[in-house]
Amino acid sequence: MGQSLQNLVDIHNLEELDKGLFRGQSVDLGFGHVFGGQVMGQALAAASRTVANDRKVHSFHSYFLLPGDEHAPIIYNVEILRDGGSFSSRRVKAVQKGRPIFYMTCSFQSEEAGFEHQSPMPNVPAPEGLLNQQQLAQGLIGKVPEKVLQHFLKDSPIEMRLVSPQNPLSDKPQSPIKQVWLRANGNLAEECDLHRSLLAYASDFNFLVASIQPHPISFLTPGLKMATIDHAMWFHRPIKFDEWLLYHVESTSATGGRGFVKGQFFDIEGKLVASTTQEGLIRFPQQEQV
Repeated sequence: MGQSLQNLVDIHNLEELDKGLFRGQSVDLGFGHVFGGQVMGQALAAASRTVANDRKVHSFHSYFLLPGDEHAPIIYNVEILRDGGSFSSRRVKAVQKGRPIFYMTCSFQSEEAGFEHQSPMPNVPAPEGLLNQQQLAQGLIGKVPEKVLQHFLKDSPIEMRLVSPQNPLSDKPQSPIKQVWLRANGNLAEECDLHRSLLAYASDFNFLVASIQPHPISFLTPGLKMATIDHAMWFHRPIKFDEWLLYHVESTSATGGRGFVKGQFFDIEGKLVASTTQEGLIRFPQQEQV
């Protein structure tokens, strides 16, 4: 396991301060604030620590209230809402500098047999032969600001390979669909809660940006503002995050300064293992008044 992946695993191994109270540290990704996926992954890790080992998360719903400071710890307060015969519910409040920055409600279930069906996996090229994010970023050196490329050029805990890379320098409208293969950049322990927390972390990458693809802008357009408002996730089947997963993302709506996206995670065998939705702020640069 490389150091960057070890760092990611370490920040999801939260310090327990008291019963239901945990402290997490952050990794600075150069965004100017805590990466939203990190807060989700840590909140889920905190909630999982308060649930019986035979119950695994099947869904969570979360709201982002304030941007987090990547240089300050985050306190996660887990409230036990219910422990029933087969389901458990938790609510997590993330606090920084005395103010709540994030809320999550999540549900856990004991393993149970039932009906089986799923949407088919899209027909896309296999990850072998596709360029990863570092290789794509190499081709943009000298063409985009160095600050933008720093995150993509450095060693990453997650390897991502875009199925149809789009030129970030182009403002040509595109289909509101993004597909990317991803996996942990190394082997992980078998402990399944960790795989779910890391998938929650990764689910915030390559997501909201799909909502601007049908419009004549790119994420590099000066003055464009994008921020996550809420994010929900459902876990359908067992997950191995150190094996390839396809993230199929589609934006079905944009209105009122908000973009809506939904995503599906498929394993290499075509099994649908998780689904996601997100709504976020997308504000155009203000044109000068004439």
